Amino acid sequence: MNRLSGKVAIITGAGSGMGAEQARLFAKEGAKVIGGDMNTEGLQNVIAEIKAAGGEAIGVKLNISSPEDWQSTVKTAVETYGKVNVLVNTAGVAGPFIAKAAEHDPDEWDKLLAINLKGAFLGSKYSIPEMLKAGGGSIVTISSIAAALGGQGGTGYAAAKAGLSGLTRNIAVDYGKDNVRANVILPGQIKTPMSAVLETEEAKESKQYYLNKTPLGHFGDPSDVAYAALFLASDESKFITGIELPVDGGVMAN
Repeated sequence: MNRLSGKVAIITGAGSGMGAEQARLFAKEGAKVIGGDMNTEGLQNVIAEIKAAGGEAIGVKLNISSPEDWQSTVKTAVETYGKVNVLVNTAGVAGPFIAKAAEHDPDEWDKLLAINLKGAFLGSKYSIPEMLKAGGGSIVTISSIAAALGGQGGTGYAAAKAGLSGLTRNIAVDYGKDNVRANVILPGQIKTPMSAVLETEEAKESKQYYLNKTPLGHFGDPSDVAYAALFLASDESKFITGIELPVDGGVMAN
């Protein structure tokens, strides 16, 4: 308990899946949470859960590819809680599960990069100045093992996720002396609404393929990623920056 006491955290994608689990856990650990999502109904349900459990949280409608939305979100965080200490870039979208480069639709490619890569850039761009005012902060970006391994997602999705690693390393180097840390989590297959496609009959073979690639023999839970994000957001990781942390059941050990 209280691993994030006194900290103010912006969490994107907080209306469902991994982002929702992070919002609940961070609030439980003492953070004041600003949850952002386009799914306002799901988001408000999560905020209500947090408040019912005694935590502090507010929800904002946030299109992560919009600079104006990001400016408004950060302004709301500062006006409500006085500062920004933590940013967790969780929101993202999946593209065509099997999309080879020569077959990839250019518009779909642009959409994947606008949400999965530009969204994290904008969140960092507008949060870092407030972290500097607060004496430092932590940026945790949820990426994917597709950033490091081929065959784990469509080409556009993998390219966007790989871009998050480059973004994170540069933030870590550029702002390290200002006590702003930046790290990436690389989840494997996690049981979320985004991965629900693997539970269909049509995807039965794909699901078994990913299970066979996972040494632990099962998919992860959103809480597995949330606890990793909690560690990287907290002062327990104060000497860790610029890393990629797999939370993948051992896939990358193959």
